[in-house]
Amino acid sequence: MFLKRRFYQISGLMALSFLPVVSVEGGTLDWPEFRGPTGQGISEAIDVPVILDLERDVVWKTRIPGLGWSSPVIVDGKIALTSGSETSENGHYQLSVLVLDAESGELLWQRAVIEPTQEEADKMHFKNSLASPTALIKDDVVYAHFGHMGTVAVRLSDGETIWKQKIDYRPLHGAGGSPILVDGLLVYNQDARDHPFVTALDAKTGKLVWQTPRNRDVKRRFSFSTPLLVNNGGRREIVSPGSGIIGGYRPSDGQEMWRVTYEPGFSLTPRPIVVDDMLYFSTGFMRPSFYAIRLDGATGDLTDSHVEWTTHSSMPKTPSPVYGMGMVFTIEDAGRLSCLDAKTGELLWMESLKANFSASPVLVGETLYCISEGGIFLSIGVSREGMKIHSRVEFEEKSLASPAILDGAIFLRTQHHLWKFGK
Repeated sequence: MFLKRRFYQISGLMALSFLPVVSVEGGTLDWPEFRGPTGQGISEAIDVPVILDLERDVVWKTRIPGLGWSSPVIVDGKIALTSGSETSENGHYQLSVLVLDAESGELLWQRAVIEPTQEEADKMHFKNSLASPTALIKDDVVYAHFGHMGTVAVRLSDGETIWKQKIDYRPLHGAGGSPILVDGLLVYNQDARDHPFVTALDAKTGKLVWQTPRNRDVKRRFSFSTPLLVNNGGRREIVSPGSGIIGGYRPSDGQEMWRVTYEPGFSLTPRPIVVDDMLYFSTGFMRPSFYAIRLDGATGDLTDSHVEWTTHSSMPKTPSPVYGMGMVFTIEDAGRLSCLDAKTGELLWMESLKANFSASPVLVGETLYCISEGGIFLSIGVSREGMKIHSRVEFEEKSLASPAILDGAIFLRTQHHLWKFGK
């Protein structure tokens, strides 16, 4: 059913209980991929600082060579990032993988892994970078994806290259979506200017295993989202959104199991989330809609049968949603933070954060962490009744990278630096 619900205006900041430190059950030791261990922006980290100050709470600050908007990933005390050179030499740029020590911020090693041509590097949107997709760490291997410029696997311990692969396609605005690992396959979206695919490489060798075409006739085919591995009625599937379509794909061979289509929907960046057999995602440009789709193991075209609700008011084109406490939180690119009832889609409240956002938020307990394009880092208490900004840190650099949060620590990438906040 399509929602036409009342807008509940919340004037000012709602009073929530003051919490100096987020402390939830569990704990988070690693942050191995884009949006963390679950891929959905949820952290079970303990002792995470809520009230942050640049003078008091910075453990270290390390300058990162080059430029990139990939988010930090962390395994066994090592942080992996990707970066691209800001200027070309002899008509070529350099794409690098970097690994830092999470305790000290020391740069352990940097390896130039790909040299894209000037033509390849020029296919960028002004907000994009040569190194926007986030790397992934598994079993002492860093998988770094640079879209049309290539994909590499290097050893976490010393940076030695294990394999390289390049699947040629014509991008529009560069690369954005990050890869995931599924059953020994490295899977990513290849929603290019034309002939969009979902692609899987052998994680050990880099060889192409399968490619599945979108088979959706839309005017603008390019998108930049990241797939998500889900359980759909007992069936493991790769959920992958693209322009005008979101589908479930069988990991073994890439066969499309189901699809939901929408209009228009392109340049789609937010990663979907799944909670209690419900899939939530935003449809991208021009005016994004937000969908809740029931996952019950059904196959085929589910557009008319499995869409539980939609809403269209101030939904994000770029930041991914996050779920907590029976609610879905979204940050629209222009800064409107919305709280939706996850079951019904009812808009519970909406507040302006008075900034522009591209990075995806992280939720720790009842605290939402997000960073604006202008480098304003906010910790926000959220509940069904409203929100309260606990702290506001203003960097002098912009940021389009999402935070990584471990026990007692927050890691943030700005234009030229990586930061660690904590004790």
